[in-house]
Amino acid sequence: MAHQIEAPSLTTLHAWAGCSSQPGSRLPPNADAGIDETWIREQRGSVVTAEGVAHWREFIEEAVHQPDMLFCRGVRSRAEIVGVLCGRRHDVVTLGPMYLLNDAQGQWLGGRLMDEFLAWADDAPMHRWVTEYNEVAIRFYERHGFELTGECELWRGKFPTVRMPRGPVPHPKIASDEGSVQAVRDPNHGGCDGIQRG
Repeated sequence: MAHQIEAPSLTTLHAWAGCSSQPGSRLPPNADAGIDETWIREQRGSVVTAEGVAHWREFIEEAVHQPDMLFCRGVRSRAEIVGVLCGRRHDVVTLGPMYLLNDAQGQWLGGRLMDEFLAWADDAPMHRWVTEYNEVAIRFYERHGFELTGECELWRGKFPTVRMPRGPVPHPKIASDEGSVQAVRDPNHGGCDGIQRG
């Protein structure tokens, strides 16, 4: 199946929103941490609501008018968007969201999206917070030059993420969502959330 990487447009907005609402494109559940689909939905909401579509529309309009400050690309398979990678340029470049539906994985599409993103970002320092227990994502970012720092954050006080900068990125000030807790991981006490990893 042929896949095309494309910039977003207002005419494809609903397809973009539909991609990020599909299983395999969201925060991954973790029963040990008490993170299930219901908790994730309560925290993130749904991008296919009127509010979610309005948020995407606003971001896409900004990306169209400020391509040097905002990056967004999607992977199209026929009429469906099966992957998205977006980012912002501030003092450092932040990467996210990045989604790739399960059916589209394993075809180098994530790597192609990342190559376009890295070309846009040039040599700017960047960082990404990655789900701590998503080893596939961590290995993917490591292959593209991101490194684990040992810093972690509990998003909304529960969801464990680890910081992965690429290039010389200064230590971030806590500027994330309310309810986040940032700490340095203690390898003797399990992960960011205190859950022992086996």
